[in-house]
Amino acid sequence: MDKMWAGRFSKSLEKEADDFNSSIHFDSRMYKQDITGSMVHAMMLSRRGIITKDEYADILNGLSGILEDIESGKLQIDSDAEDIHMFIESVLTKRIGDNGKKLHTARSRNDQVALDIRLYLREECEEIGGLLKKLITVIRDKAAENKSTILPGYTHLQRAQPITFAHHLLAYGMMFKRDFERIGDALKRMNYSPIGSCALAGTTYDTDREFEAERLGFDGITLNSIDGVSDRDFCIELLSAFATLMMHLSRFSEEIILWSSWEFKFVELDDGYTTGSSIMPQKKNPDMAELVRGKTGRVYGDLMALLTTLKGLPLAYNKDMQEDKESVFDAVDTVKKCLRVFTPMVETMKVLKDNMYKAAGEGFINATDLADYLVKKGMPFRTAYKHVGEIVAFCIDNGYILDNLPIEKYKEFDALFEDDLYAEISLETCVNKRISAGGTGPASVERQIDYITEFLND
Repeated sequence: MDKMWAGRFSKSLEKEADDFNSSIHFDSRMYKQDITGSMVHAMMLSRRGIITKDEYADILNGLSGILEDIESGKLQIDSDAEDIHMFIESVLTKRIGDNGKKLHTARSRNDQVALDIRLYLREECEEIGGLLKKLITVIRDKAAENKSTILPGYTHLQRAQPITFAHHLLAYGMMFKRDFERIGDALKRMNYSPIGSCALAGTTYDTDREFEAERLGFDGITLNSIDGVSDRDFCIELLSAFATLMMHLSRFSEEIILWSSWEFKFVELDDGYTTGSSIMPQKKNPDMAELVRGKTGRVYGDLMALLTTLKGLPLAYNKDMQEDKESVFDAVDTVKKCLRVFTPMVETMKVLKDNMYKAAGEGFINATDLADYLVKKGMPFRTAYKHVGEIVAFCIDNGYILDNLPIEKYKEFDALFEDDLYAEISLETCVNKRISAGGTGPASVERQIDYITEFLND
């Protein structure tokens, strides 16, 4: 395929250099966005009298035919083309003649690709947002089923205090809600049209950039043509949001991996989301969760690759910026794949409530509540803390837990202890009496579920 820019050159590009320069093998996925942008650009050129109405109709029909033929498989994208923009323009010119050559008036590939990637990311982020809401819905529903399921809460991976499984799950619900909002915030700043910036300095034609922006669903235009073609901060911002989302998925995956182990046995993953061993027939491996955890590093790498690519570039466009798309496309694909497998994995996992409750009964996780019992009887908290620490040490040495240590022994530590302490330190009481906003108490958990439900219904 002849290069559109070949007039200046006395010889063809070397084959190896041509392959190295080409981006068609990855930017071809933006064919629909490229054609959509070209249709609106041609409409603007016609409205401003830069091309005739007949020329516009010819271009529009040609582009519509190309789109239809690509989607039906009738037209195969040529892997020898330099990029998707040149491929479409070349096919258009072959089909409709010289009118096809008029399409590129008042634009450059620099602003064309900046437009295409914005249109592409806008569509992809809408899909990712939908996938995120499905995950949050599953978390909300799972939490509603486990409002009374008690398990140990952990700090430093040590049993700390009793909580409900609903409360633990809703922590991730809040994180993923913020991830959804972060992506939306990035989209707001991205949703400005660069088309009409041309190579970097604008154009001598009397164009209407605002018309193109409005027709393409943008909130406005980029106000500086150099900025419009040369920055990709919107890609960096979205990749940062994706990296944060993946970090949350990875943390959740790590807990699922721990919970599904024999050492915890808090959950059992569905057979459809686990694999076996080639040598150990008893194994049921949480490979989907492990892969999500592993792919997090991949998205981090995409972000770092783009940051590194852009950090030393002078204005305006440089060919280095072609490297943005592979990082962006890989991150988008990875996030979508992870969400599509993670959500049903959580939805189908079985919660082993008895095992959770049994674990909560061990490890002295009601010790803080025992100290609070003394505080409510007038003892300073630090004194109560010291007494309870001594009681825990005694229990460990003598094979007791706080729930079955005889009242007589309690009284040896302090006369304030009465028989009512056992009710005060039961797991159910420890959970139910945590009435502070945002805590694990029933009223707080209900409010959290309502909050997530409101968000999902917006």
